[in-house]
Amino acid sequence: MGGVTPSVTVLRADNPGPMTLDGTRSVVLRAPGSPSCVVVDPGPDDDTHLRALAAAGPVDLVLVTHRHADHTAGSPRLRELTGAPVRAADPEHCHGGAPLRDGEVIEAAGVRIEVVATPGHTGDSVSFRVDGPGEAPVVLTGDTVLGRGTTVIAEPDGSLADYLHSLDVLERLGAGRLAVPAHGPAIEDLGAAVQAYRSHRLERLAQVRAVLAALGPEATVDDVVAHVYADVDAAVLPAARQSVAAQLAYLRAER
Repeated sequence: MGGVTPSVTVLRADNPGPMTLDGTRSVVLRAPGSPSCVVVDPGPDDDTHLRALAAAGPVDLVLVTHRHADHTAGSPRLRELTGAPVRAADPEHCHGGAPLRDGEVIEAAGVRIEVVATPGHTGDSVSFRVDGPGEAPVVLTGDTVLGRGTTVIAEPDGSLADYLHSLDVLERLGAGRLAVPAHGPAIEDLGAAVQAYRSHRLERLAQVRAVLAALGPEATVDDVVAHVYADVDAAVLPAARQSVAAQLAYLRAER
């Protein structure tokens, strides 16, 4: 495990890939001296990883940033190992706990955790502002802002309009603050990272608009991918198609 602050520790799962980068980061929250902890994003159903998380316990509570399997597949097994309830915004991924609510404040393991709805990557995506005693706040961004690369707007409920709004929320919340994403290294200034993300999204939108102007408004997802994402690795083309579908939906709603 790697310590980010005295109250925030990261354990990376061994599930590297094109979409997970070097692996999903589970986060253990515990104020210094607290006998118990909170786990955020159990990660994949990997018994070695889950046993390591359980060994950090006792675990009072498990929180989930969004529904994707590289974050949630280990939830039932971690509950089995620890007895801790699992809470997520999507009730389908709750096990013994109530769904998370935007603005809810959770006090556990000596830390204060505020739930911040940040939909866009998926409809159920949330981030967490974590306040440890005597420490600057840390924001856990899940997949909404990554440590490197960009975030896919995932089907079927990802939304570019929601995502851009969530970036606004995170910029206000994270200006000058440390962030811990679920993939990639920690971010020293979340506000600056969000500004770069927004600029990238708007640049891509401009490119898609140019393709639509050249090919006509009925251009397909594959038409746009061929023009805008021609230089991306084939392994991430499915993600590019999902993002293009979201971009086209956004622009067509705009019109």
